[in-house]
Amino acid sequence: MKLNIGDKAPNFTLQATGDKTISLSDYIGQKIILYFYPKDSTSGCTKQACAFRDLLPEFTNNNTVVLGLSKDSLKSHENFKAKQELNFDLLSDSECATCMDYGVWVEKSMYGRKYMGVERTTFLIDEKGIIQQIWRKVKVPGHVEKVLDSL
Repeated sequence: MKLNIGDKAPNFTLQATGDKTISLSDYIGQKIILYFYPKDSTSGCTKQACAFRDLLPEFTNNNTVVLGLSKDSLKSHENFKAKQELNFDLLSDSECATCMDYGVWVEKSMYGRKYMGVERTTFLIDEKGIIQQIWRKVKVPGHVEKVLDSL
């Protein structure tokens, strides 16, 4: 299922860092940057998370919450968050249900080998839960700045 701009963002309830349970609906009234990434502590994912960390005050000033989501375990997320001093929550979608709802669980290919994985994708969701912007197949350099500019 591919979501489009103007669609209502699918709600979810997932375990998050800081011993929390987070639902998308918790943030009605705020903008949400929901970014899906392949794996904790890998080069690209670390660069992306640190860019969001460094610019978080600017997102906050724009009434925007940042949430990172991957299928990694909560323990992996906690370690990644602590090591990189991340100042926003990471959500664990170990069953891939939310990844499938958002259309980011896709067939990938590396060195001719096909496998299923998370496509690096960012969604900007407005205060009413409507998708305003989608960045698919994200290239990390400069991406977070583009997201911030869109606010």
